[in-house]
Amino acid sequence: MDVKTGLFYLFATVLLFAGFRVITSRNPVYAALYLVLAFFQAAAIWILLKAEFLAITLVLVYVGAVMVLFLFVVMMLDINVDALRQGFWKHFPVAAGGGVLLALEMAMVLMGGFRTNEETRNLTGGANIGAQVSNTKELGKILYTEYLYPLEIAAVILLVAIVAAIALTLRQRKDSKHTNPSDQVRVKARDRVEIIKMKVTQPAVEVSAAAAPVAAVVEKKA
Repeated sequence: MDVKTGLFYLFATVLLFAGFRVITSRNPVYAALYLVLAFFQAAAIWILLKAEFLAITLVLVYVGAVMVLFLFVVMMLDINVDALRQGFWKHFPVAAGGGVLLALEMAMVLMGGFRTNEETRNLTGGANIGAQVSNTKELGKILYTEYLYPLEIAAVILLVAIVAAIALTLRQRKDSKHTNPSDQVRVKARDRVEIIKMKVTQPAVEVSAAAAPVAAVVEKKA
């Protein structure tokens, strides 16, 4: 077994462990951190498969943006996990059956891909056809030639989503309380505190005859 195969088994083992801990961890913060670890291991496996673009995209997009945002949201919301886990074992057989079916389908696809690679290697005498080909370069050519219009449409949709999110955040609602940072910076002490001069001693307030019984009752209860 060479070094590449050993690294593959190492990354795959850590990936399976992290994926198992994602669904079994009781703390959602720990589950999100284990998911980040799983993404890193998947990116390392893609690098071993010479898919550098997919590995970098996975790290930058999912780990650097999506999972960090999801982690902050989970830490701020304080989700009650016990309420979400109610009825878990009732739906476990259906989930387990779906997982086994998905694993069998993935095994069939992967075994078919392995057979195709073996047949190609036998026909070419073991030569590495794509040794001098950069998959990132070829992916960029296809993306900006054949799929240029879908890429531009996706970019416009993302731009509209960003503008809409900013507009919804900055709109003024009657039931929301917000502060103006410029007003907070320009504020003066005399605008916040008002000093009122009062006498040290004050004359006693005379109690009227109508309020005297009420005052007597209050003193008796005290």
